Amino acid sequence: MSYASQQPGGYKNHLENIAIVGAGGNAGTYIVDSLLKTGKHKVTAITRVDSTSKAAAGVEVKRVNYDEPSSLVNALQGQDALIITMGVMAPRDQQTKLIEAAAAAKVPWILPNEFGNDNANVLMRNDVIINSSKTQYRDHIEELGVSSWIGFCCNFWYEFSLGAGSYGIDIMKRTATFYDDGKTRLNTTTFPQVGHGVAGLLNLKVLPDNEQDTSPCLSNFRNRFVYVSSFCVNQHEMLDSLMRVTKTTTQDWKVEYRPIDEVMKEAREKVANGDRSGMINVLYGRNFFKDNGGNYEKTKGLQNDILGLPKEDLDEFTKIAVERAEKGIHY
Repeated sequence: MSYASQQPGGYKNHLENIAIVGAGGNAGTYIVDSLLKTGKHKVTAITRVDSTSKAAAGVEVKRVNYDEPSSLVNALQGQDALIITMGVMAPRDQQTKLIEAAAAAKVPWILPNEFGNDNANVLMRNDVIINSSKTQYRDHIEELGVSSWIGFCCNFWYEFSLGAGSYGIDIMKRTATFYDDGKTRLNTTTFPQVGHGVAGLLNLKVLPDNEQDTSPCLSNFRNRFVYVSSFCVNQHEMLDSLMRVTKTTTQDWKVEYRPIDEVMKEAREKVANGDRSGMINVLYGRNFFKDNGGNYEKTKGLQNDILGLPKEDLDEFTKIAVERAEKGIHY
């Protein structure tokens, strides 16, 4: 273990300069907002030269060409950390190029494009190809030997997923498909909590001051996952919250029960036959297995307290999910 007291003169035991890819995205917007509100970070948005996305006030913008490695390296010079948030449709080599540029620019910390399931859970990771494909990026960071990674595990976004019907509940049609008995718990996180969590993490000092210092440090999470969550709920509790928010009763909802194994088998067959509509049930359905793969609060514990995260109100964010569903927002 290294200590701040052992470092050479001028050593900075905190992160100041933070670069982010995807600053205008769903999670990125909240991450940037939370980082800026700390007043401790200079935030730089890394964006393509042809991007029309506008950065928030107070954010520096550096435009890059992914086909020119030097433009990426130049954009990352002097950064203490790189946060990568990208959609599933982003080019597969884009994250590799960012990781290699970060190494060339000697960026010490990378939060790779995780922001989802517990990808330290080998069984769960291997069951979902999108998750298993992320291992290569963490491995590549370690192979380059310059940066350290921290995987941010928040599972699926609550208001986004509930509003889009991905938890088996269709708000507009007033239908619910409960997997097995509908009582399997999973962790789920709101967009604001993701922002709070990343800011809380990057606010930590890098190293303990000395041998007696036991306070949380960024180095505690070097090449590991950090676990955050807003709620640990089951489908019954989600529906109960929806009924409170929409002032409906069980008589207003049509509920069916299906074995999760059956749902997953059907979804996998669709994907195998080129039908991408099955992908949502593959991604989400794996969380409802009885092995607690989606309930990492039970299997791994949370770092909410260490990161100073607030307690959130379920119904408040269920209301946002309802509003998203009514507006047809599924992105």
